Amino acid sequence: MRKLLFLVGIVLFLSSCGWINPSIMLKTGKEYKYSQNPDSSKASNYKISPNDILEFSMYSNDGFKLVDLTSLNSANVGYRFETDIQYLVESDGTVKLPVLGRMKLIGYTIREAESLLEEKYASFYVRPYVIMSVSNKRVIVFPGSAGDAKVIPLQNNNTTLIEAIALAGGIADDGKAKMVKLIRQNNDKHDIFLIDLSKIEGIKQGSMVLQANDIIYVEPRKKYASRFIQEVAPIVSILTSIFVLITYTSALSSK
Repeated sequence: MRKLLFLVGIVLFLSSCGWINPSIMLKTGKEYKYSQNPDSSKASNYKISPNDILEFSMYSNDGFKLVDLTSLNSANVGYRFETDIQYLVESDGTVKLPVLGRMKLIGYTIREAESLLEEKYASFYVRPYVIMSVSNKRVIVFPGSAGDAKVIPLQNNNTTLIEAIALAGGIADDGKAKMVKLIRQNNDKHDIFLIDLSKIEGIKQGSMVLQANDIIYVEPRKKYASRFIQEVAPIVSILTSIFVLITYTSALSSK
């Protein structure tokens, strides 16, 4: 009997060693040094990134009558730029554009890119007026509950962290509002920002403008009791069956 109880204790101990939330993703140690959050007092805007797909229209005379040079008809004179053409920002940050050829637009805000193209196209058109958008921006949101992760398209150029979480349905009941990680690729490495949304002061950090392919990860709460029961229950059931069998066998042999 003592040996059996000792065996039960050993099994429970070994089980508990590997039981503490093995499914939690993107763990960081207690001493992990997070990246410094951007200064919320300074205005920030979405910046063009590799693999963005750009769409733009261009008009002459600063947009007077909005005569679209990208969809000229027989009554207009000039180059024809199709509006349904999409322009990919390649890995080196360049975009192949009509007339201009390759232009490096990575790191520019939408407004900066529009101004740059207006300046470049001024050599070919009279006071060009450019309107640009990015059609494929998206982020991934893990709201703190298993199975609820979502890919959120960014319809607006300057979508914030809080807006993206709201689009994903908010922070799950099992999520820690004070442990929101924003993971952002920065060249060959990743910046990881830690945002605390559990207090009203976190609204400033939550106003960070998202970039394409950001990952928002809300750390889930550790369910120690339920996980322990889930992991240990099958083992206890087997050992109980063995104990009953041994007891029954001993009783038969003593008769």
